[in-house]
Amino acid sequence: MVCGIDEAGRGCLAGPLVVAGVILQKEIKALDDSKKLTPKKREALFDEITTHSRYEIVFTSNHTIDEIGLSKAIRQSIEQILHRLKPTRTIFDGNTSFGIDGIETLIKADSLIPAVSAASILAKVSRDRYIIEQSKQFPQYGFENHKGYGTKAHIEMIKKHGYCALHRRTFRVKELEPNLFDF
Repeated sequence: MVCGIDEAGRGCLAGPLVVAGVILQKEIKALDDSKKLTPKKREALFDEITTHSRYEIVFTSNHTIDEIGLSKAIRQSIEQILHRLKPTRTIFDGNTSFGIDGIETLIKADSLIPAVSAASILAKVSRDRYIIEQSKQFPQYGFENHKGYGTKAHIEMIKKHGYCALHRRTFRVKELEPNLFDF
C-alpha cells in the first residue's frame, strides 16, 4: 500500500493549494509527472486513476494559506491524506517531509514513482478545473491561461485591476512591491 503524494499550486499567486494522495490498485500505463503531459492526456488519466485507486484530494484555500502559511497548509493536507488512506508506505515528491514522521521524500518522484505520478495528475487536474471555473467570475485576470501562476500577463493584470478574492495576499512579488529606494 504505497501512497504517492504530490501537490499543485504551491507557487501560485492565486487560488488554492491542492494536495493529492494515491494508492494505485491497478497498473496504469503512461503515468508521468503531470507537467510533462498534455491537458487532454491528464484528463484521460484522471478518470483512469480515480477508477483504479484509493485516493484523497485536499484543497486549501488562498485565505487559509494567507492565515497559516504554505508549509503548515501542506503539512495539514498530508496529515489528512494519511489519516484517510492509512498507507503502509508514503512517498512525497520533493525534499522535505514537513516534519511528518515516516514519510519518504524523493526529488522528481512524480516522474519516477507511479503512485506519485498519479497524485501529481489528480492534484493538477483538480486545481486546473477549479481555476478554470473561477476564471468565469474573474475574467479580467485570464486565470484559464496561467492558472494563477506569476506569469508576466498575470502580474500585468494585477497591476491593472488590483487583487481579487482568489489572490494570496501574503505572497510577495517584486514587480508588485513599491520600490522603497525611489525618491
